[in-house]
This record gives sequence, structure tokens and C-alpha cells, in this order.
Amino acid sequence: MVARREFAPKVVMGPVYDTARWPKRRSLAVRACGALAALALVAGCSAIGTPDTSDGPAADGRPECVGPATARSEPSVEVIATDPEPRLPVTYTDITGKPVTITDASRILALDMYGTLATTVYALGLGDRLVGRDVSTGLPELRHLPLVTRNGHELNGEAILDLRPSVILTDYSIGPLEVQLQLRDSGIPVVIMSDQRSRDLIGPQIEAVAEALGVPRLGERLAARVRGETEAAQARVAELAPADPAHRLRMVFLYMRGNAGVYYWFGKGSGADDLIHDLGGIDVATEAGLSGMRPLNAEGLATANPDLYLMMTHGLESVGGIDGLRKVPGVADTSAGAHSCVVDMSDYQILSFGPQFPATLQALAEAIYRQAIRP
Repeated sequence: MVARREFAPKVVMGPVYDTARWPKRRSLAVRACGALAALALVAGCSAIGTPDTSDGPAADGRPECVGPATARSEPSVEVIATDPEPRLPVTYTDITGKPVTITDASRILALDMYGTLATTVYALGLGDRLVGRDVSTGLPELRHLPLVTRNGHELNGEAILDLRPSVILTDYSIGPLEVQLQLRDSGIPVVIMSDQRSRDLIGPQIEAVAEALGVPRLGERLAARVRGETEAAQARVAELAPADPAHRLRMVFLYMRGNAGVYYWFGKGSGADDLIHDLGGIDVATEAGLSGMRPLNAEGLATANPDLYLMMTHGLESVGGIDGLRKVPGVADTSAGAHSCVVDMSDYQILSFGPQFPATLQALAEAIYRQAIRP
């Protein structure tokens, strides 16, 4: 049996919350600071403007929001190969600098708070070797697999051991760390991978997963395919987004679970900043000097005054939809809140920087610029 230790609350990006327990995380992107720190941070920001609550197009010709929209894309990904045979053994040096030798890839667990690792394993053609999943893995083809997380993103050591994995791929976005280390001590090869997520890291991450599992050539092929698809999606964004830099939409990513009283906005280094940039927008949280995930502050949000909110679908539902969102302090005092300018997308996809990213980017662009926004 794997011992378990209580750990301090943390906020994560996956589709299920429990604020009583969250995994330890070394990345700056998810070090949630207290509300006092957030207040101090926004206090030093200069005023950005007051919300424009008038009806009709803006006088300066900027795009006008006409209401909320939901971005939708195919949740599945195309595999790069069928029934590939890993070339093992492989000795892979993981993010901790520790060499890990993998001799058997017949029973794989790929666990992180984004669902990215399991999606990558599936896209490499190794999905039939996955024996369990985390709560963030939303591919329809993998939903039959047993969950090995509980209370959101807490690893269940006993459930993992019961599945007899031959190799585990994971990172510090999920935990607790004690479970990961004890699983390694039990003799299972545990590969700790980078928990950073951004567009530029998608290819290297795919190649790292493929190398660890003994299919490096497939990793190169998949990374090249995703890179080409991303370039095509970016070209589509360029067609849709305002050409005038002065008309770029001011956006912010809100992460909410109303049933748990969790209200956060994401800033620099969270991944949401990268997504907003790729959508041709301005991330107002980064502009305000926020890093990672911070508790939402009504005064700071009103000062930042976004034109549009990006949200996870379940997060929006948890606060009671658009009407409930407008009751969250600060939201109604912004241009986005006044015009109900909200674009939501599946919790499993919106921040999954992996093989799904090109489809996510294009779907969000279509929802923003062809449904929520009138040029």
C-alpha cells in the first residue's frame, strides 16, 4: 500500500475541483497566491480604462461583442501509426536528471492535470496500452479506462498499483509528490516530465514522450504534423482577427468552480497567456503584471477591463451560466461582463497544449470572431 500525506490546498486547471487537496507543484505557473498578495499586485497597476457599456459598435471602429459563444471541435485526435512496436529497453533522463530505464511499455499510465500526456500516448498509436487515466483525460476512446485520481487531481496510489503499470509518465502538475516517489520506490519506472505548457513546447513534449516509450521516429512525425496543423490554424486566426493592432481584443481566462467558491484569473506563464496571444488578443492579466494563477480581485478585474472572457464550459456552468457569472464581483463592471462577451470550451480541450492544440485554436478563433464578435 502506498502511504499518503495530507497536503496544502492548490488550484489546478483540470475539469474537476476539490479545494481541500491539491498536489505539490514546483512550476511558477500554478503557485496560487493568497488574496492579499493578489490585491497588493493589482494595487500597483495603472488604470487601463473604464468599461464601455454602450450599445452598438465602438466609435473607434473596434469589434463589437454581440453575446456569448461556445467553441466546439472534434475531441478525438488522429493516430500517427497503428500498432507500433516500441524498441526497448530505453534509458530516459527525466526532468529531475534521474535516468529511468523502461523495459516494458505494455501497461502505460500517463498522468497530468491537463490530460496532455495520455492524449499524446494515444496519438502515437499506443492508446491500447493505456490501463488507466486521470480525470482530465477526455478523449472519447479513453473514457472507459478506470480513474486513478480522486478529489480532482490527487493520485490514488492504491488504484495505480492495482493496475500493475509497467511504466508511468507524469509531471509535477499532479500529485502528491510523495505518491509519485513511492511508486518509483516500488520498482515501477516513473518518468517525471516537464509540467510547462505552451505552443512552443508541444513538439518537444511529444518527442520526449515518444522517446521514453521507445518510438522516437513516431514522435518526430507526430510533432511535425502538429506543427503543420498549428501553422494552418494560426493562418486562420490571422484571417479572422482584427488586422489593426489597436483593435485587438482584450481577453482574460477565468477559471471558476462556483460550487467550491473558487474564482481565479490566469496570467503570465499559465498557458492561457500563450493561448490568448495565439488568438490575436491581449492578455489583460499579464498586462496587469499577474503571473500564474491568482485569486480574482474585483477591483483589479474592473481596472483591467477585458473585452472578452475565456472559460471552461463546466466552470461557466458551475457559476450559473452567463447570469451567474455577472454576479461574480467585478465581472459586471467590465466591458466583457456588460456585453456578456464570454467564449467557453470543453474543460478537456481549452488548455490542452498537445496534439489537440491546432483544433482548439481554430475552434476558439471561429467562436470568438464569427459568433461572439461582430467586426
